[in-house]
Amino acid sequence: MNKEVFDKNRKKLLNRIGENSIVMIFSGRAVKKSADEQYKFTPNRNFYYLTGIDEENVVLFMTKMKGEYEEKLFIKAPNPELEKWVGRTITKEEAQELSGIKDVAYSDSLNSTIHSYIFNKDINVMYMDLEKDSYNSIETYTEKYARELKNKYPQLKVKNAYNMIAALRMVKSEEEVEEIKKAIEITIEGVENLMKNAKPGMKECELEAYFDFVCKSKGVNDYAFKTIAASGVNATILHYVDNNCEIQDNDLILFDLGAQLNYYNADISRTFPANGKFTERQKEVYNAVLRVNEKVIEAIKPGVSYLELNHQSTEWVAEECVNLGLIEDKKDVIKYYWHSVGHSLGLDTHDVGDRDIKFQPGMVWTVEPGIYIEEEKIGVRIEDDVLVTADGCINLTKDMIKTVEDIEAFMKK
Repeated sequence: MNKEVFDKNRKKLLNRIGENSIVMIFSGRAVKKSADEQYKFTPNRNFYYLTGIDEENVVLFMTKMKGEYEEKLFIKAPNPELEKWVGRTITKEEAQELSGIKDVAYSDSLNSTIHSYIFNKDINVMYMDLEKDSYNSIETYTEKYARELKNKYPQLKVKNAYNMIAALRMVKSEEEVEEIKKAIEITIEGVENLMKNAKPGMKECELEAYFDFVCKSKGVNDYAFKTIAASGVNATILHYVDNNCEIQDNDLILFDLGAQLNYYNADISRTFPANGKFTERQKEVYNAVLRVNEKVIEAIKPGVSYLELNHQSTEWVAEECVNLGLIEDKKDVIKYYWHSVGHSLGLDTHDVGDRDIKFQPGMVWTVEPGIYIEEEKIGVRIEDDVLVTADGCINLTKDMIKTVEDIEAFMKK
């Protein structure tokens, strides 16, 4: 995406914070894996949303004083010796071009800059990304830095910018939607490739490799999440990722997967018969899930409450479970369906933001009802990605086949 997108994102955030404030967001750093190996670096998505930079140890520093904004980036100084081992780091010119921020300095001047604004210019509020998963979460680098700042400057009030940025991220720009569409196109091609090559007797991971090949050949460096390739009874485990079982002749196989391109994600689930032909029972269950999938997509429009839609979708699944002879009382649906019907999608697969919302144009949401019958070794989930529009929604994954007839015809080829 062009730098104007990130400039707009920063302005939106600065418009929300109070006067006489600083915003400081860290890109993050790679985590140690073992010995001298690190996990692959991936940027803090809120930092990336504001800058378009995916390099570790970079700091975004912004101020708001008397209605005026200032923006600054701090990057690592070049190290010629280290570059011989791991390659060069981002230059000032590259950081400027990616982010649109003209003022770029080296990290060794960060602390003196902070001191100047807090002590000399009497700024007393600092906004930081203080995301915390739970009470027992391990202290992050940002939390540690915030604590140190409070110790050095007792007058400083540290506020959390996370929820502000999360709210902004829920409504996607046209440019963001285009990135998601690209990831979806690659994902669809990858799913079709593994469907073409599916046959009983393969390992789940062997079949998964056909998806991986398409992604790699299209320039995908990472996935939206670890691929779920679940055959037979494994498909009744919501987040099954072992992918190490042999696919049997009459198995359905459930794939939940997504390419990630430029950090924007696709998230699609498809279920199909390994041998290319649904049994009658499999067809009944599949069509039941498909009916719910289509009802939910039809119901999504601006003003509709997600929580109400989620409740309604559970009712629809319960009705289908009664018709399938699985339950007599709809309240027992939890035996066969226990997750919500969807989530926001974007820079994170389960994108940030509150689910207690009403849909707005520009939101991208997944629709993923399912029915999981462990005793019959049948698990079906059908997931599409939709864009909320002014008067409804557009199914961004509409080009991915999903009816019984289309799946069987495609696999027969």
